Amino acid sequence: MAKVKITQVRSKNGATKRQKSTLQSLGLRRINHTVERETNAVTNGMIEKVRHLIKVEEI
Repeated sequence: MAKVKITQVRSKNGATKRQKSTLQSLGLRRINHTVERETNAVTNGMIEKVRHLIKVEEI
């Protein structure tokens, strides 16, 4: 599987409770925090739900 690097670029203030939970599930804690995740259906779904708060790069 391919990997992606996910970086939170916008604040979670003003986001819905569901979006905040999704960020937490991805492992993002603060602005400019970066995590690496395997790409699969679950991860891709979470990325799409918070696309406006994060930046995604292929590794």
